[in-house]
Amino acid sequence: MPNPIIRPMVFADRSGVFRILENAGNFTPAEVATALELIDEWLELGEHSGYLTYVMESESEDSREVLGYVCFGPTPLTESTYDLYWIAVDKSKHRGGVGKRLLKFTEEEVLRRGGRLLLIETSSQETYGGTIQFYERTGYELVGRVKDYYKVGDDKLIFAKRLDVFPSPHVRPADENRLERSPSA
Repeated sequence: MPNPIIRPMVFADRSGVFRILENAGNFTPAEVATALELIDEWLELGEHSGYLTYVMESESEDSREVLGYVCFGPTPLTESTYDLYWIAVDKSKHRGGVGKRLLKFTEEEVLRRGGRLLLIETSSQETYGGTIQFYERTGYELVGRVKDYYKVGDDKLIFAKRLDVFPSPHVRPADENRLERSPSA
């Protein structure tokens, strides 16, 4: 894959992102339409939309290809909490590091903008099994489950990651929790 870059989405990327969403295999037509609504808000209003939307693009001498995209934004009525609304990667690029790079970029951008907490909501359906494993492998913790949220048998899973906590490499996670709870001297 020649030098992929992450940059703000422009109108010329819309068809590539649409293709990725349609071919993902786990998004319904209504979900794809919703994703496109947020994309269109971004394309029309930019930062003022609240939906920060970026693509990862591979560029060679004779072509450009959108490999994936991410859409995130500040959570209304919170202080420094952000939501990851959408992240999708071209099926042919799964397990190639595209999703991981997009998520890392998102985390860094949220921190740069003063964010401290990133939340992700997803479905409990079997078709989202790879997505759930991806979030767990990248350090997200399942912090909530709303039974039958999307429909009977399809729970909403809520994942979270604190971005402003950088534990010492010499502190084990169990010790870290104990340290946070101990009274200050």
